[in-house]
Amino acid sequence: MINDEIVFSIIVPAFNEEELLGATLDRLNQILAFIPDKGEIIVSDNNSTDNTAEIAEQYGARVVFEPHQQIARARNTGGKASNAPYLFFVDADTLVTDNLICTSLDALKSGSISGGGALPTFPPGSSNDKAVQWATAFWTLLSRQFKWACGAYVFCRKDAFDAVSGFDEAFYASEEIHFSRAVNTWGKKQNKKFIILESTIETSARKIEWFGIWGLFKMTLPILLCPFLMRSRKFCQMWYVRPE
Repeated sequence: MINDEIVFSIIVPAFNEEELLGATLDRLNQILAFIPDKGEIIVSDNNSTDNTAEIAEQYGARVVFEPHQQIARARNTGGKASNAPYLFFVDADTLVTDNLICTSLDALKSGSISGGGALPTFPPGSSNDKAVQWATAFWTLLSRQFKWACGAYVFCRKDAFDAVSGFDEAFYASEEIHFSRAVNTWGKKQNKKFIILESTIETSARKIEWFGIWGLFKMTLPILLCPFLMRSRKFCQMWYVRPE
């Protein structure tokens, strides 16, 4: 008997992502066709002014709308729209593999895992390759040590998502770190682990292309010195401003 119930939802938060969204959704559709369990794609349109919603519909995604431009809010709107027991959050500029989704899904189905993430990589040939490599190595160290999921790919149980009230909307950046901590804490009480898989995802290095390494450093330094500034969108512009 074929199970018509949706087992997992892939949520893609998207603000003005018409340039890269198609490739991401095409890859996700290939994965849905490969995995025996029934899945769905939910694009959380975060008040886009371009053709993001139309492209999402063309690729068969279910589109939900979040008017308040905030990454945490967009993720939560997509997560709340799902009735599936397992959730995957994939950024619109990120390519994942069927092996990664299968491994993550099997981990969640085991009952011993509350959620997790994977390690990011960037396409070869990006400008400032050395800076990209250093940043990737540094994040990998932090991710493995502290069990922090990269925002480009986070997976979790839906009951864990509901129990921690999703991503913390007090923050305009680093919401994936706070979410990882919250789900990890919840999971320990349920005898479940939060894991960082050794599998990799490929996400774009567009912020470096847009702002340059020194531009990003100047944007990042204030919030590194004063983390409470991540509660203000004004100080998190690298996540919300697109250059012309």
